[in-house]
Amino acid sequence: MDEATFLESYDPAAFERPSVAVDLILMSVVEGAPAVLLTRRDQHPFQGDWALPGGFVGIGESLDAAAHRILAEKAHMADAYVEQLYTFGAVDRDPRMRIISVAYFALIPATVFAAALRAAPELALARLTVPAGGLVEARLAEGEILTLAFDHGAMLGVAMLRLRGKLDYSGIAFALLPERFTLRALQDVYEAILDTRLNKPAFRRRMLDRGWLAATGERETGASFRPAELYRYHPHGEAPR
Repeated sequence: MDEATFLESYDPAAFERPSVAVDLILMSVVEGAPAVLLTRRDQHPFQGDWALPGGFVGIGESLDAAAHRILAEKAHMADAYVEQLYTFGAVDRDPRMRIISVAYFALIPATVFAAALRAAPELALARLTVPAGGLVEARLAEGEILTLAFDHGAMLGVAMLRLRGKLDYSGIAFALLPERFTLRALQDVYEAILDTRLNKPAFRRRMLDRGWLAATGERETGASFRPAELYRYHPHGEAPR
């Protein structure tokens, strides 16, 4: 039997097929704390609880295409760079049926969320805390702890671990900064993600020694004291501008 004959006679119902979903972890830093975009569910299961923007992958749709469709439909964002974080496949993670979810992750400046929050009242930018030895907690601005649907608390835990791990060897934190920024603003981002205070001289020396920063020759405006110097992200191998 050749392959064409085999495929012609193949029964796709011979094995049970789980459904596949995509969930988006769209994170930022808001007022010194990590934050994530959540949506309040209006139907069962977990009706009334909070969840990451997500949805099922179409039978003729790639994972990346589904992620960008959900980004537009559920998160109300035209575009953002998202990358696969982890695949969650616990048998009982969804009470409806066997569903495997591929989580996508992105760091986005807080200002980008403004239009999405205005367009969709079911969305909220929730601040994240990681209690010692506990699961990630999501809170609204007024302090209310949100109940998370499915295994989305575990997804946020993986995202925080990955984010903290990548800080030390990648330029991921610069996604949260404008093109030109002060060293104080950069340290604020690191402290928010790591949830710890950093020694100012040591942090600045480490950042400058890495060769990631290029001085612009400009200084911040509107400062009441001596304005701080502005830098820009300078990945290795890129000529300074």
